[in-house]
Amino acid sequence: MIKLQMDNISKVYGKGNTSVLALDSVSLQVKAGEFVAIVGPSGSGKTTFLSIAGALLQPTEGRILIDEKDISNLSPAKLAAFRLKNLGFILQSSNLVPYLTAKDQLLLITEMAGTRNKEANVKAIHLLESLGLKERINHYPESLSGGEKQRVAIARALMNDPEIILADEPTASLDSNRGREVVEMLAREVKTRNKAAVMVTHDERMLDVCDRIVRIEDGKIKEIVLSKEDRTLVNI
Repeated sequence: MIKLQMDNISKVYGKGNTSVLALDSVSLQVKAGEFVAIVGPSGSGKTTFLSIAGALLQPTEGRILIDEKDISNLSPAKLAAFRLKNLGFILQSSNLVPYLTAKDQLLLITEMAGTRNKEANVKAIHLLESLGLKERINHYPESLSGGEKQRVAIARALMNDPEIILADEPTASLDSNRGREVVEMLAREVKTRNKAAVMVTHDERMLDVCDRIVRIEDGKIKEIVLSKEDRTLVNI
C-alpha cells in the first residue's frame, strides 16, 4: 500500500523577477513499511520537500496523497487536524517541552487531539518502555541524554499512530553511536508497525539502514538509489 504519493510537486517562493523555484515537478511514492532517505546539498529543496510531505506547506502545483487521501486543497484548519491524526514529526532538536516529563510529552499529543484518557496513559508508558526508557518515564528533558531525548521524540511521533513519520536531520545533535541507535530504532518501528518514514539527512553513515535513497538537487530528483550495493555512489 502506498502511504505517501507526491505527483509533479512544484513550489515557487515569491513572484515575478524575485521568484525562486524550490521544487520542480518532483514525484515520489513511499510504501507502507518503507524507510526512505532524502539527501542532497544545502539549498537543494530537501526542507521544502519535507514540509510539503508533512502538510506544513502547500505546493504551488501538483498533488499530494497521504494514505490515499488527496490533501492538496484542504483548508488550513483541516490540514492541521489531518497532521495531528496522520503524521508524526521528528526534528533535528528533539524539541521537547522543558516543563513536561517524558510521559507528558506524549500525552500532550492526545490532549491536543482531545483523546487523552486512561488508555492514552497506558499507551504512552508502553511506547516509552518499548524504546528503552522505562526508568526515564517521569524525568524532565534536562535530566535526559541527547539519545534519550530523541527516543522520547520518536515515541511522541508514534503516539497518534501516524501513517507517516517525517524526520528532519534526526541525528544532527548526536554522536555517531547515539545517532545510529536512533535511526535503527526508527527503522525498526517503521517495519514492525507497517508505517512509512521519510528522513532528510546529511549523515551518510545512516544510509545503509534505509530501504531507499533519493537525491534532490536544484529542486529536482536527480537519482534514486535502490540497492545497498549502489549506496557508495551517492554523493551527499
